[in-house]
Amino acid sequence: MEFIIFLSKLDKEILELLIKANYIVEENKIECLINKEIKGLHKFEENKIIICTENAKKKTNYRNKKQQPNKDNFKTELAVRKALRHEATHAIQKCNDNKIIGDIKKLESKLHQSKRKALNFSTSNFSGTYAKEVEAYVLEDKPKKVKDFIKKYCL
Repeated sequence: MEFIIFLSKLDKEILELLIKANYIVEENKIECLINKEIKGLHKFEENKIIICTENAKKKTNYRNKKQQPNKDNFKTELAVRKALRHEATHAIQKCNDNKIIGDIKKLESKLHQSKRKALNFSTSNFSGTYAKEVEAYVLEDKPKKVKDFIKKYCL
């Protein structure tokens, strides 16, 4: 799986914990081809997370270092890492009886303004509820918390 090369040490630990919690993590499946806007997907019924690495690379103008060096490849790293954490948050919510783990008012106050458009996209195109998506967008910037919550709720 190519997306692993974009992960930090902490994100690799999140991936390992998801697998330990009986999640299947796949990459670039048909869902990614159907919707080029998504970088990740949580398949609730199947305990499956799909990372859309190719979509993330296209959206962040990824360049193969051998073909053409691009110091902006950190944007691809960030996109893939956030996709994994976001979908891991949905796994945590599933482990918590399909409920958010935080307080919605506190979560809303922590949601960065730049994520409002993405939140609207997620809630209008996918089955996620507003509260679950707010929590996932907040936690995608907090890998340590995601790791701790997987341990607490899923293991």
